[in-house]
Amino acid sequence: MLDWLLLKLHPFSAMFSGIIASVGRITALTPRNDGTPTVRLTVEAGALGLDDVELGDSIACNGVCLTVVERTGNTFCVDVSPETLSCTIGLDALGPINLEKALRLADRLGGHLVYGHVDGVGTVVRFDPVGDNRLLEISAPEELAKYIARKGSITVSGVSLTTNAVDGCRFAINLIPHTLASTTLGGIRAGDRVNLEIDLIARYVERMLNPEAEPAQNA
Repeated sequence: MLDWLLLKLHPFSAMFSGIIASVGRITALTPRNDGTPTVRLTVEAGALGLDDVELGDSIACNGVCLTVVERTGNTFCVDVSPETLSCTIGLDALGPINLEKALRLADRLGGHLVYGHVDGVGTVVRFDPVGDNRLLEISAPEELAKYIARKGSITVSGVSLTTNAVDGCRFAINLIPHTLASTTLGGIRAGDRVNLEIDLIARYVERMLNPEAEPAQNA
């Protein structure tokens, strides 16, 4: 019910569910050569499907909301600012990338509401097999720890996940085989860095309880 209310409060903001529709691939990074340090990414969309995508639409790329500026066949381009590159992971090199198109009001919400604004970058501490699952433990930036709760939602590189345990700045997640196979998380290792977006409900709760607090910075 609260997720529905928040969606109604933000009818003009691109929002996502954290359910990855396709693992695409960054095939080129090109300076725009217009006097700015902005980089243009060319992305092969894989199974995402671009027939209903128009120029100006939003696509979450590894959890970062970006705007489509070109589209040809099954490939699209997005521009990424130096600020976004400096505070996110996975947009500065060729390789696989998690993709999700922005939600429409009639879409089923399979994960949780996600803005596509990265709040910080975490570090993978453990990625251990547990049967055919994997135990993923991440160390989050200290300033994000208060927003992460056991059995709460968090977005990791664009993927909506539920925490199993929280200990200070560290939290643990169980990844099932489907998630491992259908997102880039199946290929991570200890020491890798991942994009994190806190649950927007936690953000609103803090704002209501402490209206003078500085909001978490994001990209």
